[in-house]
Amino acid sequence: MKIEKSSNIRKTPVKAEGAKGVAVRWLISQKDGAENFAMRMFELQSGGHTPLHTHPYEHEVFVIEGQGVFVYEGKEHQFDAEYVIFVPPDKEHQFKNTGDSVLRMLCIIPAAAT
Repeated sequence: MKIEKSSNIRKTPVKAEGAKGVAVRWLISQKDGAENFAMRMFELQSGGHTPLHTHPYEHEVFVIEGQGVFVYEGKEHQFDAEYVIFVPPDKEHQFKNTGDSVLRMLCIIPAAAT
């Protein structure tokens, strides 16, 4: 069992090549006893973006606040707060913050991918 305010969980910069102005909080993971899924919160600063990348697992995203562009297989899709985004495995994708404030989103992935 875990109950904690997300702002109390350590935020670490994403240092992957191609990332800019991105930090992550591992809200729930295998370290907490979660066997099936991990929940992360990404925070992208204005002008920030994740790397353009692929990976062999799906993830589900819920946008908490902010606005941006989701690049998927070479096409751009605008989104803002309360959008849900499903990213299938092995598809090239990227998130970009196009707004003036922080873009915050939850991202759920299989625990085995961590």
